[in-house]
Amino acid sequence: MSTIRLTMAQAVARFLTAQKTEIDGQILPLFGGVWAIFGHGNVAGMGEALHGVRDQLPTYRGHNEQGMAHAAIAFAKASRRRRMMACTTSIGPGATNMVTAAAVAHVNRLPVLLLPGDVFANRKPDPVLQQVESFSDGTVSANDCFRPVSRYFDRITRPEQIIPALQRAMTVLTDPAECGPVTLALCQDTQAEAYDYPESFFAEKIWTPRRIRPDETELAEAADLIRKAKKPFIVAGGGVLYSNAEKALADFAEKHGLFVGETQGGKSSIAHDHAACLGAVGVTGTGAANALAEEADVVIAVGTRLQDFTTGSWALFKNPNRRIVGLNVQTFDATKHNAAPLVADARVGLEELSRALGTWKAPEAWTAKARDEKARWFDTAARYTDPTNAELPSDAQVIGAVQRTSQPTDVVVCAAGGLPGELHKHWKALQPLGYHMEYGYSCMGYEIAGGLGVKMADPSREVIVMVGDGSYLMMNSELASSVMLGKKLTVVLLDNRGYGCINRLQRATGGESFNNLLQHTNHVTLPDIDFAAHAASLGAQAIKVKGIGELEDALKQARSADRSTVIVIDTDPLASTDAGGHWWDVAVPEVSVRDQVNSARKNYENALTAQRVGD
Repeated sequence: MSTIRLTMAQAVARFLTAQKTEIDGQILPLFGGVWAIFGHGNVAGMGEALHGVRDQLPTYRGHNEQGMAHAAIAFAKASRRRRMMACTTSIGPGATNMVTAAAVAHVNRLPVLLLPGDVFANRKPDPVLQQVESFSDGTVSANDCFRPVSRYFDRITRPEQIIPALQRAMTVLTDPAECGPVTLALCQDTQAEAYDYPESFFAEKIWTPRRIRPDETELAEAADLIRKAKKPFIVAGGGVLYSNAEKALADFAEKHGLFVGETQGGKSSIAHDHAACLGAVGVTGTGAANALAEEADVVIAVGTRLQDFTTGSWALFKNPNRRIVGLNVQTFDATKHNAAPLVADARVGLEELSRALGTWKAPEAWTAKARDEKARWFDTAARYTDPTNAELPSDAQVIGAVQRTSQPTDVVVCAAGGLPGELHKHWKALQPLGYHMEYGYSCMGYEIAGGLGVKMADPSREVIVMVGDGSYLMMNSELASSVMLGKKLTVVLLDNRGYGCINRLQRATGGESFNNLLQHTNHVTLPDIDFAAHAASLGAQAIKVKGIGELEDALKQARSADRSTVIVIDTDPLASTDAGGHWWDVAVPEVSVRDQVNSARKNYENALTAQRVGD
């Protein structure tokens, strides 16, 4: 057996360069690069190793460890999980800064390889700088924080351990069911230790997606349930996009007279103007999709994990006899709430299910209702997004302006707050992956870093980031990275002076406005933040606009700009779309001295009766 002597860090770097994928007949590197912020725990080991492969595996410098990991996660999502990135940090705060991003990837089932530095395996410098010491467990380090938010975790204390660890990591990162973040904590002395690695370990390997075919019994049961349905309804999740199953979904809906509601992750899996598309479903759903969901007797859940925003906290599907068909690669998701599982790849599953159904079609009375509900919703939605001369426009009116100046190929990126709900209802996605929302973990600060990752995954598409002032203040540093890397973004920053979404939720549950909008905080003076000046200081073009007309002009100019542009607009913190939507379970205090809370509690208790626990 021929071997090559390398440090453990060099072995990691060389191994990553050998991993490939095939997309549309083209062989590409599986890893699009490595994000790195170096410190004493990784600069001498991983830093030197990455320098040696920089021509095959580019290294990108981030400005915040969480931000660079968000960019890597967005890259994987925009690549349909077919490509991914790695992130390396030093021990200590650099590592734990990535834990939040690891949770984002875990919840959203997205691949990212995290390579934080760790303590010395030999424990000679003990404690080392930035080491977390446990009084009762000598094996603990700060990197143990990654365990609950990693699909696979390992700590490498000997150089040869990296061989099985990387092999296991790759099976997790590329498996459609297990997919998620992998953390390999690299002891910093071990990174520098040499070992005679077998050359076969570095042989090129091409990873292609596994397409799981359905079990015959599960397929027959699912087809039988659908054939008997009088009011069937499809819920499309992110798994449709990861499977490249958009055409299969559209064909399935057309052939069988079915209509589709989209989750946040599944939006853009069917074109907005497709006859079968009813738009968003759930708490932030359209009136059309939710009207069908409430009456559906069979819900065909395709590639969705059925979280509470999709199901209206399990109160949306009101038909007492309804059944769920769970078409999912992950058994955990396919069997939720007593569903009839159809464990399969979304594309293959839809194709085989369609063949099993033959010429069956949903009853005409049901499809006629769907068409009527869709037309009614379109008329309603237009009133919220139409142009306005209001001094403080609503989020929906800003979305309307962005939509009117966009192209079908554009990608809109957003994350936490009120904007995701408004975008879910109103954004008209016409092409796959044109809607990129991090709402699984609803992570404030994802937006700009995520937009950068999307642009890196597909530089041919214009990327529009929509972000509130609160989220912008949490994390904006990768705006400088976008300028530095020449990856142009258009950032629309909606300034409502605080956390407007949570203020509305606070009021809706009987609370008094408190500690959300800046004016309701404990303060000596209110900050007058010049967001345009701040963005300009990071190297972006920036402009503050007044009103929707100026916003549309600025958006047109940003399209032809040579670098990232930030457009700031003041918005109304109280206005939101009160049409569509559904109840969401937010617990209201059972006892209060405030009448508003007591009244909200009564309404809450009434709403709880609609929940279907365990069903």
